Amino acid sequence: MEQYILALDAGTTSSRSILFDRKGHIAGMAQIELTPYFPQSGWVEHDPIEIYNTQLKTIHQVMDNTGIRASQIAGIGITNQRETTILWNKKTGKPIGNAIVWQDRRTKDICDDMKSHESVFKEKTGLVLDPYFSGTKIHWLLQSDPKVKKQAEAGDLLFGTVDSWLVWHLSGGEDHITDITNASRTLLFNIHTLQWDTELLEILGIPQCILPRVVSCSEKLSQTTPSLFGESIPISGIAGDQQAALFGQLCFEKGDIKNTYGTGCFCIINTGNQALKSSSGMLTTIGYQIDGNVHYAIEGSVFTAGALIQWLRDQLGIIDTSHQIEALANTVSDNGGITFIPALSGLATPYWNPDVRGALMGITRGTQKGHIARAALEAIALRTYDIVSEMQKELQRPIGSLKVDGRVSNNDLLMQIQSDLIQAKVIRPKTTETTALGAAFLSGLSVGFWKSKDELIDIWEVDQTFHPNKSNHSQPLIQQWQSNISRVLSP
Repeated sequence: MEQYILALDAGTTSSRSILFDRKGHIAGMAQIELTPYFPQSGWVEHDPIEIYNTQLKTIHQVMDNTGIRASQIAGIGITNQRETTILWNKKTGKPIGNAIVWQDRRTKDICDDMKSHESVFKEKTGLVLDPYFSGTKIHWLLQSDPKVKKQAEAGDLLFGTVDSWLVWHLSGGEDHITDITNASRTLLFNIHTLQWDTELLEILGIPQCILPRVVSCSEKLSQTTPSLFGESIPISGIAGDQQAALFGQLCFEKGDIKNTYGTGCFCIINTGNQALKSSSGMLTTIGYQIDGNVHYAIEGSVFTAGALIQWLRDQLGIIDTSHQIEALANTVSDNGGITFIPALSGLATPYWNPDVRGALMGITRGTQKGHIARAALEAIALRTYDIVSEMQKELQRPIGSLKVDGRVSNNDLLMQIQSDLIQAKVIRPKTTETTALGAAFLSGLSVGFWKSKDELIDIWEVDQTFHPNKSNHSQPLIQQWQSNISRVLSP
């Protein structure tokens, strides 16, 4: 009887369940969009119950649609939006309120007030003090309601990122765990000792009893309760979405680099067994842990990428569907002097300025929709250029190629612009669902579905390689970008 690996992709915009066969091909997929909530300016929330219910529904949908039974699923791999923060009652399983999403900026003042501790956080966690990460979100939740704080101190509450929330419910409340990559994004986890750090917990006023047990990315971690699918299925792989994509792109060697083009852009380069300290605003993080070996990475984050295209669709209405952006951008030969600064949620790497707002510069009476569309695609590529340039300085060597994934990477014009800007090959795999594929790989390796990394290399396929145009005109575009981004950083 044919066996499969089930990947749960608990993303920012949707819950998805994807079945992979032994060749790494998609055998079935189901997806349900999530409802975002924006209760105040800069606040972004999800309903945790909706996250779990939609994820569970997609599992049943993909099994029903394919006719694949629980007995045919060798293991479940989970990948998730990482820094999104949930607190729930460990007796009832009910959340205390909505999940605070990674894009949420409400803890900016908390971060500002804690600036004197920033060097301690950076040394121990590899992260900067920014509202992006989970630690200040937990702090905000505990300080905003004395009852919540009292419950936490009494050990009645549990904290988790989305992976923890899903595992807790799928296992019937048996296992409160998180993997090492998600832990490394909380501002609470020491990436050198590989433990929750008591000093950081004290600074943020967070009781350790609410934290999950930290596990590796690829082992038999838990199992689903039999009542959900008729019999138990092993949960055997977990990684935060960007680390899962790193693994799914087979970035196993030092210097291997990938960029995911989704709601945001997240570029990660494998630094091997060295936790490289960045001097240019990069985040030092854990890439993955497998067979007891920790692989470190440095990461650059762009908060607004695909979200910029969605904004053009939903707020400006210049396109009806997101995939129309490429055709519209191709109606013009250049940007017509337009620069789009995509700071809809501040600017992340390497600027780390949450106060910056987006800007559309260079508008004239001759500006067309196509110019705006092209400038938007260029903005996504230029923000990635910012990061890749700094990574090359950190590693003191140029990159040979950039592996890409995510739904926005299917835009050929964007990928060619990217190749021209970084003057390196851009390699897009046939399976651009590499976040889910990475979770599947991690799960499959731990249960013997795949025997080794070499087997994964053999089944990984290239869809298209974009080569840099040797006579490209990117330098003026880069100069225009750098001049205009300096203007919004120092108005």
